[in-house]
Amino acid sequence: MKRRDFMTLLGGAVTWPLAVRAQQPPKISRVGIIDDSPNWNAFRRGLRDLGYLEGQNIAFEYRYADGLLDRLAEVAAEFVRRRVDVIAVYGTPPARAVKQATTTIPTVMIGIGDPVGAGLVASLARPGGNITGNTILGPDVASKRLQLLKEGVPASRIALLWNPDNASHAAYFEEMRTAASTLSVTLISVPVRNAGEFDGAFAAMLRERPDAFVMTADPLHQLHIKRIVDFLEQNRLLGMFQLRENVGAGALMSYGASLPDLFRRGASYVHRILQGTRPADLPVEQAVKFELVINLKTAKAAGLTIPESFILRADEVIE
Repeated sequence: MKRRDFMTLLGGAVTWPLAVRAQQPPKISRVGIIDDSPNWNAFRRGLRDLGYLEGQNIAFEYRYADGLLDRLAEVAAEFVRRRVDVIAVYGTPPARAVKQATTTIPTVMIGIGDPVGAGLVASLARPGGNITGNTILGPDVASKRLQLLKEGVPASRIALLWNPDNASHAAYFEEMRTAASTLSVTLISVPVRNAGEFDGAFAAMLRERPDAFVMTADPLHQLHIKRIVDFLEQNRLLGMFQLRENVGAGALMSYGASLPDLFRRGASYVHRILQGTRPADLPVEQAVKFELVINLKTAKAAGLTIPESFILRADEVIE
């Protein structure tokens, strides 16, 4: 064999494996999502805007627990067994379930009430561990929400729907109780831990004769938001909610952070983690923009006239 032919053959032998490696498809990162819902659409859009295309370089795996604590533990453990690259969760209960299931798989939490108080992170600035993300609350939001409700609805007895099994709610309940005392309002506790408790809790609440209603953004309760809004309408009770989406579903008003924005921000955390940043090095973001949304159609149906000065303060009015 001539030397030129030998070198050509040798060069081909060297470059051929390199060419094969160059043609290898990109790695598909797997993201586990607990309790998928329309809220997650903003999360998926956020990842798409960052260059992630489902089936090409990212895949989503879904598991459903319907907010039940024992099921949350099961689905969290299943994601650990499947060794997904990132787990994404909305709300405190699923975040706690994942924290108990793994200390290694990066986890992005979205819309958490009190991540430090719930034991999810060491601090907002330095979360430590494998969990980071964002929180739905800012300073004094609970008291502001109660104050706005009292301005819009003549009320002295306000029922609070909350979930004692949500680790973020203990601090929120105390903040609401303090705010109620300051505003000379009687706060009626309405605890609901699972879907089977709604009927009994609502019956007990009506016996307390509240004249207004307030609730949290608890993931379990959000799964039953139509049931809650229908109950309020049937009993001519008007309320303050955390999420703008609830007002669109027929609630009177909301004051809180934009949930789609929090989900989009959650996507950026996943991106940075997949690029190699450790969750421990990504500070937890607090919501900075809070919006007041009012549904005048709901007010009219209940025979309530909201002062024009109050309506002018709203960021959005649904008519």
